[in-house]
Amino acid sequence: MIQTVTIDIINDKALKLLEDLELLQLIRLHKDEAKSKAIINVDKYKGSMTKQTLAEVDSQLNELRNGWE
Repeated sequence: MIQTVTIDIINDKALKLLEDLELLQLIRLHKDEAKSKAIINVDKYKGSMTKQTLAEVDSQLNELRNGWE
């Protein structure tokens, strides 16, 4: 009997326990590549924008919007 269960790992110790269960051939782990790639893409751009105040961002947005008028 095979069942699929999705879990969220919140502690590295839990992952180690799951890996040990896999070594005992009690479970089979599958990594979700789509989610892993999404996280990598976020990390790629993290911190690429300079920190600005809300007023500065709002001013830039208004300038861009007014450029279309």
